[in-house]
Amino acid sequence: MSNKYDLRSCLEMLKGIPGQLIESDVEADPHAEISGVYRHVGAGGTVMRPTTQNGPAMIFNNVKGHPDARVAIGVLASRERVGHILQTPPEKLGFKLMDAVSNPIPPIEIPAEGAPCREIIHRCTDPDFDIRKLVPAPTNTEEDAGPYVTMGLCYATDPETGEKDITIHRLCLQGKDIISMYFVPGGRHLDMFREKYEKLGKPMPISVSIGVDPAICIAACFESPTTPLGYDELSCAGGLRGEPVELCKCVSIDELCIANSEYVLECELIPGEYIREDINTGTGKAMPEFPGYIGNAIERTPVLKVKAVTTRKNPIMQTVIGPSEEHVSMAGLPTEASILLMEKRALNDFVQNVYCAPFGGGKYAAIIQCKKVAPIDEGKQRQAALLAFAAFRELKHCFLVDEDVDLFDVNDVIWAMTTRFQADIDMIPIPGVRMHPLDPSCDPDYDISCRNHGIACKAIFDCTVPFELKSRFKRCQFMDIDKDKWKSVL
Repeated sequence: MSNKYDLRSCLEMLKGIPGQLIESDVEADPHAEISGVYRHVGAGGTVMRPTTQNGPAMIFNNVKGHPDARVAIGVLASRERVGHILQTPPEKLGFKLMDAVSNPIPPIEIPAEGAPCREIIHRCTDPDFDIRKLVPAPTNTEEDAGPYVTMGLCYATDPETGEKDITIHRLCLQGKDIISMYFVPGGRHLDMFREKYEKLGKPMPISVSIGVDPAICIAACFESPTTPLGYDELSCAGGLRGEPVELCKCVSIDELCIANSEYVLECELIPGEYIREDINTGTGKAMPEFPGYIGNAIERTPVLKVKAVTTRKNPIMQTVIGPSEEHVSMAGLPTEASILLMEKRALNDFVQNVYCAPFGGGKYAAIIQCKKVAPIDEGKQRQAALLAFAAFRELKHCFLVDEDVDLFDVNDVIWAMTTRFQADIDMIPIPGVRMHPLDPSCDPDYDISCRNHGIACKAIFDCTVPFELKSRFKRCQFMDIDKDKWKSVL
């Protein structure tokens, strides 16, 4: 059994890199305080300012009400840190994921005996069983519907085909053995499995693995068409690591889980049973989501019945602030890889790189760097944007820039928009297109042209120079200095 790639080995690696991980022994209340602290340490993303950008990951060693547990947050909350974790330069991460999803290594099952996630077993038949006491799931804000598992890897099986899928969902702890599970409308694979089980009138076994190798968290965020129904994203995680993810059988349900998880929640999704997401608070709010707003509580969310909780000794609860830079890493990197893959197939090497910037939460905005080398290339940049929309349907805005623009520096991108863009000819609106339902502006109350909630106007912002004018838009060329000579100041 290999523990080469798990959460603990990742945290140990980060400890050895200055500025990448800090720990605190101060008692932290999981009710709003943990997120409140990390907002200032390194949340970034679309979190309301002030918030530190590119701060370290953090471990809370003293969690109120959970003396044997720790909480880790922000593990993926900087592109630089993800580069360390995946041993890849930050600007090449999209290409790394593109290669991994194209060269998958399927997971393997190992004997359950001795699996790290089985060190401690709590069954729902135990008289004091209560997931709220066993799992230190934070409540991100004081308005939240309750404690949320935000980094739970939900694994399930298609009852007809036997195909597997793993996804991260919004999971609210509602009672001692009850969890609500939110499915974003639009054909998520686990939701398709759920509908099949509903028709059969059978509960759907789901394992929720928490505290795993961060490569798994990133791979699980791939979506169709890059990973169509039947593609197990754990295979992409295997491709990222060059070795298979290890799974083992659960103790109380007929499903597999990630063998070196810190926590595993063994659940059954009950057919025909629903619960109001804010049943315990009545606030009408769910939890902070990636666009920077608190999501509305859903009136009818499917119900998970928890059959058992298994953990490692002194387990580490991994969590995320929804609007933080960590979401940008998890959602944005697979989006970049998906776009790069489609661009490569259609336009060869015309697209140089793609960046799904923090201001779009990793889902809503993509900056696409293009290189025009001949008159025939003019117009391909807009085709590249259309391909990006096809590769990722939740994308709202595409910004097109030339190869001399640093797409990872938003100031440089806005400079290009300021000096190489005229709104009347270079902005291309695409109205009436389905978007992500968590964008609050995609609603008839905001814009009467939206036929219903989730319909939006996508847009292309072409900030590239027309090929025939490139000589007139050449950036200032400075001396190429000897960096060794000036290394003391560089």
